[in-house]
Amino acid sequence: MSEPRRTASSEVAAPSRREFLKTSTAAVAGGSLAAALAAQGAVHAAGDDMLKVALIGCGGRGSGAAQNAVNADPNAKLTVLCDIFPDQLKRAQGTLSRALGEKYAVTDDQCFSGFDGYKQVMETDVDVVLLCTPPHFRPAQLEAAVAANKHIFCEKPIAVDGPGVRSVLKTSEEAKKKNLSLVSGLCWRYDYGVRETIDRIKNGALGDIIAIQENYLTGTLWHRGRNPEWSEMEYQVRNWLYFSWLSGDHIVEQFIHSLDKSMWLMNDEPPLKCFGLGGRQVRTDDAFGNAYDHFAVCYEWANGVKTFAYTRQMASCENEVEDFVLGSKGSAKVLAHQIEGANPWQYSTEQKRKNPSMYDIEHQEMFAGIRAGKILNNGVYMSQSTLLAIMGREACYTGQTITWDQAMKSDVKLGPDSYAWGDAPKTVIAKPGVTKFA
Repeated sequence: MSEPRRTASSEVAAPSRREFLKTSTAAVAGGSLAAALAAQGAVHAAGDDMLKVALIGCGGRGSGAAQNAVNADPNAKLTVLCDIFPDQLKRAQGTLSRALGEKYAVTDDQCFSGFDGYKQVMETDVDVVLLCTPPHFRPAQLEAAVAANKHIFCEKPIAVDGPGVRSVLKTSEEAKKKNLSLVSGLCWRYDYGVRETIDRIKNGALGDIIAIQENYLTGTLWHRGRNPEWSEMEYQVRNWLYFSWLSGDHIVEQFIHSLDKSMWLMNDEPPLKCFGLGGRQVRTDDAFGNAYDHFAVCYEWANGVKTFAYTRQMASCENEVEDFVLGSKGSAKVLAHQIEGANPWQYSTEQKRKNPSMYDIEHQEMFAGIRAGKILNNGVYMSQSTLLAIMGREACYTGQTITWDQAMKSDVKLGPDSYAWGDAPKTVIAKPGVTKFA
């Protein structure tokens, strides 16, 4: 099953940048709760007001999302668990049963594992699925969830390549037609302070935006090591952060949070093109797969605005995570909730103290929308922000300027089409000037 990192695919037609911009980002309003959930099984037809939740991907982020989700609604319970690995599934059973108490209602026959475990989840009577597996698996799982009439919370990013993004765009449109929630794990869009800061900027507090700088300079993340009993496939999936076919590399998996804010500031209009540089200076060991440890990308929009984007995962370096916005009438720090210049403003300490966690808000708003029949669909912006990160990665991997249309229409597909415990995709480290973009 071993294969090169890059293969060709044309499974979904690629819209042009102009066509992409025509897709609406508005929430889809529905009818009553009963109407919104009518297609989802007898539990609601019988008049039960309980919303049943399934977690697919029981790692740390997934377990956290499960707690945020079921605590977001007074009448929601976790009823199904799924993870590729049985041992991780078992750990989650213990952790979540203790954390959730009566809101944990998972029986052993509602626990599934393996690559196809998510398909068994879709056959259950759950109303909401939380997709928290490695990003490579997201497009297929999203498609299956919408086909099964489930509401969805989907962690970021939503894909690792252009074909995956196109698949998710198609799936999100189907979710709209079915009036199904599709809420993204791009959590800063649900933070009250960030929302107000960006709203003020977009309403003219800085005048015209001239440039944006995104810094996500941070330390290293976990590594699970290598067990001699593991196959190469198991090793890669357990250490998915370091293999681009699974994670998209850290510019896609982590830096997407910052890139999403730059897209948001630009009214969710994609840029024309980007160039960049990156590489492996510190994480050069085979243990780190083919992931880079730093990226620097310059994105350019049609109106001339540029975003200068920097990310680094290295130990013992100075860290900073902030979004800097330069305007014709001042400047702003988005995460500091601070505007300076002609219209100075600062989010108060008291406001910050009272704000709930954005990890709670995203689920609260999703469940409230389901209850009210006002269904949220974040499909467009979560797809375009993922593609923004992918085109930056490809610019750095190849050393070439990459346009938005090239990224969207690309047939480069990362990873295999089927999965088994054995061989895994060959680890190829991208070399700028040598690696080609297709």
